[in-house]
Amino acid sequence: MLISCGDALIDFVPTRNAEGREAVMPAVGGSCLNVAIGMARLGAPTGFVGGISTDLFGRMIADHAVASHVELGLATRSDRQTTLAFVRIVAGESHYAFYDAETATRNWTYRRGSIPFADVEVLHVGSTTLVNDQGAAETKALIADALMSSTISLDPNCRPNLVKDKPAYLARMAEFASQADLIKMSDVDFAYLFGDEPYQQRASMLLGQGTGLVVITLGNNGAIAWHAGAGQIEVTAPKVEVADTIGAGDSFQAALLFALHKQGRLARQQLKAISADELRRALSFAANCAGLTCTRPGADPPWSHEITWPL
Repeated sequence: MLISCGDALIDFVPTRNAEGREAVMPAVGGSCLNVAIGMARLGAPTGFVGGISTDLFGRMIADHAVASHVELGLATRSDRQTTLAFVRIVAGESHYAFYDAETATRNWTYRRGSIPFADVEVLHVGSTTLVNDQGAAETKALIADALMSSTISLDPNCRPNLVKDKPAYLARMAEFASQADLIKMSDVDFAYLFGDEPYQQRASMLLGQGTGLVVITLGNNGAIAWHAGAGQIEVTAPKVEVADTIGAGDSFQAALLFALHKQGRLARQQLKAISADELRRALSFAANCAGLTCTRPGADPPWSHEITWPL
C-alpha cells in the first residue's frame, strides 16, 4: 500500500455567480489527502492517515475519498470541526486563509502500532500538518516507525501565513528532509525555505545527506530533478488552458509516486538504482497529470482512464 499522512480539509475555491459577482464553491482538499486521492485514482492501493471530522464537511471529505478508492481505515474520525481554507488566485498563484483552530486534522494523533509498515511501500508527509507542534511531533513518531521498511516522501508545501516562528519552522523542515528519501517542492516553496540559493547547490546537499531524489516543480516551466545516479533531469509542462492551479503540485506528487511504483522503483534501494530514462518518464507522467488537474477548478486529479501510462 501507498500511504499519505496529513491534512484533509475543505477548500472554498473562487468562482462567479450568475450575476458575475465573486463567489466561492466548497471542494474537498488538503495537500496530503489530494496526494492520496491522486494515487488511488491512478490505480495504486492507497490509504490515508490523518484526522477527519464527522461533521457535514468531514462527511464530504470521507465520501470523496472513498469514491476515489482511498482506504480510510487508518484515518481517525472525531467530532471536532473540519479545517476550512478560503482560496484566492493572485498572479497565477493560490493564496489561502485557513480556519484551523481545534480541528480534527489539527488534533490528529498517531496510534503506535496501528500501521503494518512491512506492507507499506511509501509514506508521504508534508504541508500544514508539519506547521503546528502537535502535528509535527505525531508525524515524527509515524516516520520513526516507518523508516526501517518504507520509503519516506516529503513535500513541505509551505503555508507562510500559518508559520509564527520562521527559524523554528526552517529547522523543522530540515529535520524532516534529513529523513526523506524523496523530496518534492515547488519553486515558491524553495524560495521561502532557501531564498536565492541555487537549486543545484541545495539538491547536491540533500543528495549528500542520503536523499534519493530531489524534485523542484516550476509551474508552466516544467520540473527539474536531481538523482545521484541518473543526474539532472528536466521535463517540460504540457500546454493547457488553466482553470486554476489548485492541487496541481499534489497531483504531480501523486503521479510521480504512482509512476515509480509502476516501475518498481519506489522502494528505497530501487529508487537509488533508477535509470535516467525511467526517471524522465516518471517525471513527464507527473507533469502531464498536473497539467490535466490545472484544466478544471479545485483539486481534481486525473483518473487512470484519463491519462496514459506508460508515456
